[in-house]
Amino acid sequence: MIEKVIFFILAFIISVILLVRLLTRRDKTYIFLIFLDIIGVLVRFVTIDMDSVMAIPYMCIGYLLSILIPIMILLLEKRNIYLSESFGIFKAKMCLKSGNNELARKYLIKLITKYPNSYNAHKLLAKVYEKEGKNEDAIDEYVRVVEINSKDYDSYYQIAYLLNLSKKSDEAEKMLGNLLKKKPEYYKASELLGTILYDKEKFQDAVAVYQKALEYNPDRYELYYGLGMAYTRLNDFQAAKEYYEKAAELNSLLFHAKLNAAQIALIMGDLEEAEDRFLECLHDEDSEGYAYYYLAIIALYKGDKERAVKYINIAIEMDKEIYKLVFKHDIFSLIKKEIVTEEMKEHLYKYTKQENRTRRYLDDTFILINKMKKNGVKSNADDSKKIEKEEKNREEY
Repeated sequence: MIEKVIFFILAFIISVILLVRLLTRRDKTYIFLIFLDIIGVLVRFVTIDMDSVMAIPYMCIGYLLSILIPIMILLLEKRNIYLSESFGIFKAKMCLKSGNNELARKYLIKLITKYPNSYNAHKLLAKVYEKEGKNEDAIDEYVRVVEINSKDYDSYYQIAYLLNLSKKSDEAEKMLGNLLKKKPEYYKASELLGTILYDKEKFQDAVAVYQKALEYNPDRYELYYGLGMAYTRLNDFQAAKEYYEKAAELNSLLFHAKLNAAQIALIMGDLEEAEDRFLECLHDEDSEGYAYYYLAIIALYKGDKERAVKYINIAIEMDKEIYKLVFKHDIFSLIKKEIVTEEMKEHLYKYTKQENRTRRYLDDTFILINKMKKNGVKSNADDSKKIEKEEKNREEY
C-alpha cells in the first residue's frame, strides 16, 4: 500500500511540473509527456485489485510511463538537451534528405528562435546555408557554433574555408594559424593554409606549414604533394621531385604528382626516366593529354617524328589547350605541318588552380632551359624571374 501511495504522489508531482512547463514555455512536447504520465497512472491504477504476480508487468509499464521517462527527460533538460529541440533537428534532417532545403531552413530558424543556444540547430543551419551558396550566412552560423562550443575545430576550419572562398584570404590565413596553434595535428587546416600561402606566392612559408604538419601526419600524401608544388616554385627541383615521388608512393592514383615528377625528370635531362613516368600517366584521364604532349617532345628528341606526330595529335584531341603549347616550343616546328589544327571539343578540367600554375611553371622552365642550351647560355636561379614574369602576365586557365 505504501508503494502505491508513493507512486501516485510522484506521478502527481511530475504531472504538475510538466503542466507548469507547458504553460511557461508553451512547448507542445509537454502535452505528450503529460499524456504519458496519465496513461501510466491509469495502468498502475488497474493493478490495485490484481494478484501481485500478475500485476508486475503493469507496474513496470506504469513506472516507465509516469516516472522514469518524464524524469529522464527532465534530467536531460538540466543539461540543455530538450526533446522538442531534438525532434526539430530530426525533422530538419529528414527535410534535407528529401531535398527540401527551404523547409529544413524554416524549421531550424524557428528552432533557434526558441532555443538561441542550440548548438546542433546552428551547425545544421550553417550547412544548409553552405549548400545554398549563402557563404556569409553560413559563416555567421559557424561563428555562433564556435561561440557555443569553442572546441568544435571542424566548424572553425569551415569558417576559414568559406572566408577563403569569399576572397578574404587574409582573414582565412589568420584563422587557420590560430586553429593550428590549438590543434597542430589538424592536417586539413595545414593543407588549406599551405594553398593560401602558395596563392600569395609565399612559397617558403607554405613549405614551413607543410613540414610542420608532417610531424603529426607523416602518411598524408596531400602534404607531400603540397611540398612538391611549393619547392617547384622555389626552383628546388630535386626536393620537389622527391616529394612528388613520396606523394605518388602513398597514393598510387595521384597521377598529378607523377606528371610533375616526370616534368622535372625531363628538365634534368633524364629522358628515359621521364618517358617511363609519362607512360604511367596515360592511365589517368586528367593527366593523359599532357603526358602525350611530353611523350611527343621526347620522341622528337629521339628522332622519332612518326611517333611524335601520333602523340601530339592525340594530346590535342584530348585537350585543345595543348595546341597553344605547341607554338611555345621550337621543337614542334619539325612536324608542324602534320599537327591537327581543327577546333576540338571543350575539356572540363579537374586540375586545381595551384596545379595548373605549377605545371605551367615546369613547362616554362623546361622551354627556357632548352632555349638557353640552344644559345649556349648556362641557366641559373635568376632565370626564374623571367618565368615568374611570364606567369603573371598569362591568363589563368
